[in-house]
Amino acid sequence: MADISLRNIVKTYPGTERPATENISLEVADGELLVLVGPSGCGKTTLLRMIAGLESPDSGTVSIGGRDVTDLPARQRNVSMVFQSYAVFPHMRVRQNIGFGLMLAKVPKEKIAERVERAAELLNLGDYLDRHPAQLSGGQRQRVAVARAIVVDADVLLMDEPLSNLDALLRLQFRSEFKRIVRQIGTTTVYVTHDQAEALSLGDRVAVMRDGRISQLGNPIDVYDRPADSFVGGFLGAPPMNFLPVRVTSEAGRTGLTLGELSWAGPEHLASFTDRPVLLGVRAENITVSTGDVPGSLPAEIDVVEPTGAATLLTCRLAGHEIKAQVPATFRGEPGTRVSLTFADPAVRFYDSETSLLLENA
Repeated sequence: MADISLRNIVKTYPGTERPATENISLEVADGELLVLVGPSGCGKTTLLRMIAGLESPDSGTVSIGGRDVTDLPARQRNVSMVFQSYAVFPHMRVRQNIGFGLMLAKVPKEKIAERVERAAELLNLGDYLDRHPAQLSGGQRQRVAVARAIVVDADVLLMDEPLSNLDALLRLQFRSEFKRIVRQIGTTTVYVTHDQAEALSLGDRVAVMRDGRISQLGNPIDVYDRPADSFVGGFLGAPPMNFLPVRVTSEAGRTGLTLGELSWAGPEHLASFTDRPVLLGVRAENITVSTGDVPGSLPAEIDVVEPTGAATLLTCRLAGHEIKAQVPATFRGEPGTRVSLTFADPAVRFYDSETSLLLENA
């Protein structure tokens, strides 16, 4: 078993007022791929380094496979780490790069050769074992770094933004390969990224971090579809979730919503927020745009049209507020076109304006 358990982890760097990680508790199951995602400075890399033993927490405990490793150095934790930089040795051939950790561990040469061949096969590096890194592309060099990490059969694999130096197409290709590899080797993996697409596509679970805390932890679909607060909704998604400051009304026992001079029916569970402002959250793909009048829709005007290939992104003006909607590439509309917006009711979320938290049953 190589599960990871973090209990009440606090880390504050000298000269800073806010903790890098603040009372974080987290469980990573054996064989799970957990992704830590968040903006720069949120504490995700610090948390990863404390699992690795490269940083020590001020308080709290780190356990791997049921063993308390809080005070153990990195070399005694049996973890393997891949950094943002490829960190391959330019004077060594690919074969030597991959087997370097095994050589340091004084593994017999026959075993090293066997493991290197196996790792190279997993990462499609078999034809490049006798080349030097300078003869490889950026994606191939990153494969070498990953192969070197998995060949040592560590209990835990830690990845710190390993794809950020690759161009968009290489990232996309390597992402799917990496997910396949992790599934095959079954190693417990913690993966750090600021790229939300990576987080949602790779993780068995995703932990969204902010200011040293975990804002939400769950499977990617749930975190994307039902953000726990407006920060998570605004961080995940391209474009991020739209937020409109609406006011809850009540008339003749019926709950309604107003935005400027616009009024429409609202869900009954918001009745306790009557005469109070809330944030309505809706994603671009959950908005239907029509060029004619549609009953129950909201009138808006197209401001910007952005073709993206398979779809088109519209920036519209709704009661003085900007809102983005995703439409099929075949949609025909120009800036200044009057349109009707319809929100898919099951996909609309509501958040407390004061706490930013998702309102229950919303």
